Amino acid sequence: MSHAGLVQRLPKLSKRSLLGASLLAMLCAALPHQQAHAQGPRNFATLAMVAEPQTLDPMASTADLVGTIMQHVYETLYTFDAKWNVVPMLAEGRELNADDVVASLQRWMDQSPRGKAVGKEIESLKAKGPLGVEIVLKAPYAPLLSQLALPSGMAAIMAKDSIASPLKDFVGTGPYKFKERRPDQFVLLTRFDKYTARKEPASGYGGKREAAIEELRFVPVPNASTRVEGALAGQYDFADLLPVEALPRLEKSGGKTVPIMTPSFGFPYLVLNTKEGVAANQALRQAIQSALGEGEMLAAGFGDTRFFVAEGNHFPKGSPFYSTAGATLYNERNASKAKEAAAKAGYKGEPIRVLTSRQYDFHYNMSLLMAEQLKRAGFKVDLNVVDWATLVQRRNDPKLWDIYVTHSGQFPEPMLSPPQLGDGAPGWWDSPAKKSALQAFNVESDPAKRGALWGKVQQVVYEEVPYINVGKFNGLSAKSPALDNYQPATWPFFWNAKIK
Repeated sequence: MSHAGLVQRLPKLSKRSLLGASLLAMLCAALPHQQAHAQGPRNFATLAMVAEPQTLDPMASTADLVGTIMQHVYETLYTFDAKWNVVPMLAEGRELNADDVVASLQRWMDQSPRGKAVGKEIESLKAKGPLGVEIVLKAPYAPLLSQLALPSGMAAIMAKDSIASPLKDFVGTGPYKFKERRPDQFVLLTRFDKYTARKEPASGYGGKREAAIEELRFVPVPNASTRVEGALAGQYDFADLLPVEALPRLEKSGGKTVPIMTPSFGFPYLVLNTKEGVAANQALRQAIQSALGEGEMLAAGFGDTRFFVAEGNHFPKGSPFYSTAGATLYNERNASKAKEAAAKAGYKGEPIRVLTSRQYDFHYNMSLLMAEQLKRAGFKVDLNVVDWATLVQRRNDPKLWDIYVTHSGQFPEPMLSPPQLGDGAPGWWDSPAKKSALQAFNVESDPAKRGALWGKVQQVVYEEVPYINVGKFNGLSAKSPALDNYQPATWPFFWNAKIK
């Protein structure tokens, strides 16, 4: 069976989805002890990242940092092209043992937060001959291929004999192989010379991947100012996630560094506790929503108007999920309407406990302004500022908060984020309207029809206020003039880039 035909037919399959594979980079050939062959002059890149990765196991964490580094070593069955379409990666034209694929996906469904969610949708997973894999779904589940394509919490395909818990050997099919990790110093990846690239032209994460740079050195630099100074001094070939106020200095660096804007990088959002406390009352959540001016909050968080867009559509124009449904309730900033609605909802001056962190400056700055907007509407606000690790821990307890502030990458498939669209995430949103709208959305595989069905989900979000999407923001990073052919991306990748 031609796999290309299979991919096109997948949307028409309901209960049974086949992920066949006529698959070509030998998994087991990627062994770490192989010596890299010198190919011309030696070259390397120093890449300043936001932190030390808590793990190098691409399934063990949904942290973007882990996915960013390990997507160079591991690949997925599918990936995203430059227009966020799902395209085959390993799932076509690569020779690969089906047992490796089954063992990898089984581990993903056992261990990865994303994989566990997908596992609930799957009836069975098995090899069909040496090059075929069959996934049988309990019911139609349109987001399956997007879930298999995502770099964070990755459904990474690994050599079956390298699978362990925890992973000790990082053996993947990617253009780079793992060489060395020195905690708080670097993670070193080197070119995998036996890598076989796809034939199509590069597009987004899809198509041909070439390891033109021999060594990638990912360096943890948790202090944002240090990343800025290192970029300005020419110390880093790439510096990730820089504060927006650094842009004027980067622009005046005299060519020592080049600022990079990644558009629609992500969205800040506020999660409301629908289970306990004042926000458990839907009418009160609506009053809170009326009080907020998201445009003002974005200005407080990002300052420079080049860095944010205040608009009520959760997905940007050009996306199949662009919809203005419910958007009249966005950016109302109507204190008197909010005050009246809160009184009708039975609000008696209880404090609204806002959980926020200074780890991300824009979270904290937005929280300060939000507190003022809520006070103007007659709400009492208790701002709890904690470190990010504490916030992540506390948000799991419904007794401790009413609103918490966070953000997400702008993903191509709505079911990938925010987690409140799924089951059991902090906020604990569960209602008949949610179930009905999401059920219709998730069983529909026709992309054109799914776009309209997303509008109905967005409408329910505006009406029930389980979370508030504040708007969209662009990411700022910087590269050295020596780093050539780098393509801005949500999860930065360095295959196809060169050192001049």
